[in-house]
Amino acid sequence: MSLSRQNLSIVIVTYKSEAVLYDCINSIGNDIEIIVIENSNNIKFKENLEKNYLNVTCVISLKNLGMGSGNNLGIKRIKNDYILILNPDVILENSTIDELINASKKIQNYAILAPISSDIDYPNYKILKSKNKTVDIREPKKVRSIDGFAMLLNKKKLDKIFFKEYFDENFFMYLENDDLCKRIIDANEDIYIVPTSKIKHLGGKAVDKKYNDEVEFSRNWHWIWSKFYYNEKHFGYLNAFLKGLPKFLSSLIKYIFYSILRKKFKQKVYLNRASGFFNAAKKKPSWYRPDIKD
Repeated sequence: MSLSRQNLSIVIVTYKSEAVLYDCINSIGNDIEIIVIENSNNIKFKENLEKNYLNVTCVISLKNLGMGSGNNLGIKRIKNDYILILNPDVILENSTIDELINASKKIQNYAILAPISSDIDYPNYKILKSKNKTVDIREPKKVRSIDGFAMLLNKKKLDKIFFKEYFDENFFMYLENDDLCKRIIDANEDIYIVPTSKIKHLGGKAVDKKYNDEVEFSRNWHWIWSKFYYNEKHFGYLNAFLKGLPKFLSSLIKYIFYSILRKKFKQKVYLNRASGFFNAAKKKPSWYRPDIKD
């Protein structure tokens, strides 16, 4: 069955995302199934969401699974052939989904289709190596990878490759989408962007701003850990170590510097960067979680 609004489901992984989620859902409409995976034990959030939106099912994970595991949990609940993965801080334009549907009729053979960010200064894709680096604003274009905040998955095709474990759950946050895209390209499947399909990404707004400090600490830890794990997985341990070592040493120096100045926020940021590298180098799992209490 071809892509249509009736054969499409949407997965949104959330965590303390009430401030932005409703704008995201409202931009989708009420004729598409939406699965929200809430990475907490907030039952009231689930009740309010399902009360206000008949097309929304909210799954409470009871603990913070992260993006990859959360997306996998949502994907396993879906029977439709196509899944649009969205971050809660994404807003669709009126024609976003229709343009994806139109593009799917032209391409046929694709693993992922993706809308593009409306902010041209921050493209959500990486071009394949070629002489032609331009993007035709009228036609879909093959790319090397896309950012994970908006990607439409061809479920039948991907099930044959990944057996429903699409995202590597060792990643808690960051680069799980790059890993997915690399594995798709390595399997000789295609990823396309659709320049006529656009979304607005608020960027870094998925978690309520009152938790900004804890989220920032978590981001710094996981960005470094995930980069090491990604490079080790695809290019070997030595490659990952040598690429990450300068950032590790720089983080230690800055940690000492800000400790002397007693700048506690900066001190913790750089300590977490160093810790992320240290834990990845010792092959420890991605264990760090933001200290957020209800």
